[in-house]
Amino acid sequence: MRWHRGSAFHRVHAWLWMAGPLWLPAFSPQLAGAENGAAAHFRKEIQPILVEYCYDCHGDGMNKGKVAFDEFKSDTDLVDKRDLWLAVLKNLRAGIMPPEKKPRPAPDEMRRLETWIKHEAFGIDPADPDPGRVTIRRLNRTEYRNTIRDLMGFDFKADEEFPPDDTGYGFDNIGDVLSISPLLLEKYMQAAETIAAAAVPTVARVIPEKSVPGNGFRSPDGETNGERLTFYQEAKVSHTHQVEQAGDYRLVLELEVAGQFDFDPGRCTVVFSADDHELARKEFGWQNNKRFRLESDEHWQPGEHRMAVELQPLTPVEKKINSLDLRVVSVKVQGPLDRKLWVRTKNHERFFPREEPPEANADLLSYTREVLGNFAKKAFRRPLDKRTLDRLTAIARDYYSRPGKKFEEGVAQAIVAVLASPRFLFRVEESEPGRRFQAYPFVDEYALASRLSYFLWSTMPDDELLGLAERGELRKNLRAQVRRMLADPRSQELIGNFTGQWLQARDVDGIDINARVVLARDSGEEKELKREAEEFRARLANKQGTNNPAQANPEKPVNRRKFSRPAVELDGPLRRAMRQETEMFFGHVMRDDRSALEFLDSDYTFLNERLAKHYGIPDVTGTDMRRVTLPADTQRGGLLTQGSVLVVTSNPTRTSPVKRGLFILENILGAPTAPPPPDVPLLEEAEKQFKDREPTLREVLELHRGKPLCSSCHSRMDPLGLALENFNALGMWRDKERGQTIDAAGKLITGESFHDIRELKRTLTVEHRLDFYRCLTEKLLTYALGRGLEYYDVETVDQIVVRLDGDNGRFSALLMGIIESNPFQKRRDFSAVTNTGPAGSPQKAPQARLKP
Repeated sequence: MRWHRGSAFHRVHAWLWMAGPLWLPAFSPQLAGAENGAAAHFRKEIQPILVEYCYDCHGDGMNKGKVAFDEFKSDTDLVDKRDLWLAVLKNLRAGIMPPEKKPRPAPDEMRRLETWIKHEAFGIDPADPDPGRVTIRRLNRTEYRNTIRDLMGFDFKADEEFPPDDTGYGFDNIGDVLSISPLLLEKYMQAAETIAAAAVPTVARVIPEKSVPGNGFRSPDGETNGERLTFYQEAKVSHTHQVEQAGDYRLVLELEVAGQFDFDPGRCTVVFSADDHELARKEFGWQNNKRFRLESDEHWQPGEHRMAVELQPLTPVEKKINSLDLRVVSVKVQGPLDRKLWVRTKNHERFFPREEPPEANADLLSYTREVLGNFAKKAFRRPLDKRTLDRLTAIARDYYSRPGKKFEEGVAQAIVAVLASPRFLFRVEESEPGRRFQAYPFVDEYALASRLSYFLWSTMPDDELLGLAERGELRKNLRAQVRRMLADPRSQELIGNFTGQWLQARDVDGIDINARVVLARDSGEEKELKREAEEFRARLANKQGTNNPAQANPEKPVNRRKFSRPAVELDGPLRRAMRQETEMFFGHVMRDDRSALEFLDSDYTFLNERLAKHYGIPDVTGTDMRRVTLPADTQRGGLLTQGSVLVVTSNPTRTSPVKRGLFILENILGAPTAPPPPDVPLLEEAEKQFKDREPTLREVLELHRGKPLCSSCHSRMDPLGLALENFNALGMWRDKERGQTIDAAGKLITGESFHDIRELKRTLTVEHRLDFYRCLTEKLLTYALGRGLEYYDVETVDQIVVRLDGDNGRFSALLMGIIESNPFQKRRDFSAVTNTGPAGSPQKAPQARLKP
């Protein structure tokens, strides 16, 4: 099935993308009046505050950063500069402005500034904040895979079949960037056909089958299993199978000869037996990963039956050239073969309520509508209209009416159309019935069910959510449903996807860290390592007959004793443990409703033996990750000292205080710096000014920070990043860098001093807890809404922060604050944002003009 450019699918897709931005709010006299009032209040109450604290740099002829508070051309110009006022609000709250050593506004003055910015410049009604625009959102790869799994019972590898999703605001579920290219559109068509063919059964009953993998066959001593048996060693592995019913059974043995690319003369005989009775015998020789199948029918009584695979070598081991192995892929036990004892086909009940379709045409047509109506309602996450159901029924009927075609095959064709529909691929939302002409109507309960499920589960709503939505009872049962959903294993999706992007934990798997160089830098042997490397390349060039060491081929054999495996390796298991630590830590705080401040500092974390040894924490054994109480004198605790964060904020050969400081500013304090100017030299260039020794990173950064162009940003980033210098690029604790004792002390731009990372964490937890609450709220709200936050979201964020702080940081206050907020519960209705409604009746208008 293919769709061309002029097809219905293409027209609907084009309409979905073009329809949204067409409605623009009309001019309203009320808006102009609100602007004039805001400007008058500004001159009376706000401008005197700015004159006293800001005009040294931003007034009276000064316009640092091209900002001057006394150069507005009109009242409208004053109120319309929302980006400016948002920056003012953020800088005041972050303590960036006024600068250090300058007088700061008193708390009452700060309150007046904040109130004017939010309620007058931004025009926000605190009793009913603007919920913001809703961009129609395409399912990203994770959401698509999970939805197909829950809808179809089929695991479709979306990460392998679809191109990577674009990201915006740090997340890959942002509607504005989830566009759809012609290539992706074509892949959706192919995926719909593949999924329907694999998941929709075409027969109601099949022979029962149980499959035993090769590793389920073991030798009597338990040392060998069927995964790998060499041609040159006699072996016998077996498995005991329990039979419940007497009858005829078919045993299917699947084997694979795993030879190297080069030929090997080995040969062997394989004997397949059951209950010590030989069923099949076959001789095998060299093959390059070729599979073979042996079958035999047996009549079995109820009870245990022992199946065995025996390998008998035929070639002496002295003739072995390369490795040549036999692998037991699986043994399938099919039966009983009596048709009366067959079982429902996997997934048949998921799609078809009856075993067999009715025979009468009228009944068959009615059953077709029932089957497709139930399926499409789940796929579209809302009830199906009659016209669409008629079209889907026609697709199915036209197909199964053809000679030789089955009813189930016709339904599968209609399911292809459903899976390729924009209503499946995109999250289409509607307002609650009867609220069309409200400025900010509630979304209907079906849309709310989807918002909840894709936020907490990254998948479609389940039957319970859809049932509550159908009865109009979801909103009044919201808290109970959130508790249920968090207890469900699918909430792991929120944990993995949010932490993976907020904290970049998913990147730890691919970060390149040169452990040998990192450890040499810690011990002060970096120069020696460089000298050895140069000598090695010179020897390599000499052995390979080239005069240029840079042209030497490191793949050619040569003595590499000096470059054996480093003492510590950041291998796959260790990287996975680091990521799991972060995910389990976040999940523990979320599910146990603990304080979000534990993200900053805690007396516990999650470790296994390998990660605990990496951290230098004793008395942890085994491979399983579990909660571990940290020693009293440790510097660990909280997210910032976890391996995942430390690794992703490092360079390949050293730590990066700049990256780590920027990470804290962006993801913990919510106060990112401006982008760096172009052509900034590497820190390694500044090292050349130290002629007599190798400087520490602190010394290099102090030199770099002395430049006026770099000072403003580095004075904010560097103290935060240097506080983590006792943790190297591998996430390990160290006391020295380049043989010199590390100094982790610093002073924040807001004036607080600290001696080490423990004191910094305490400072963040106490003095900057509201900054952290606000940052965490903004990050999680962005993820939940699938859009970046705008100026009109400030009030919503502030209300959640007040709620969170009033509940001692409990995670439920954050989560429910988001779910019960206007942006999550409501949508903006542009048809209501006018000075008059239908028939000229007055309608609510926002206090400031809205962006479409």
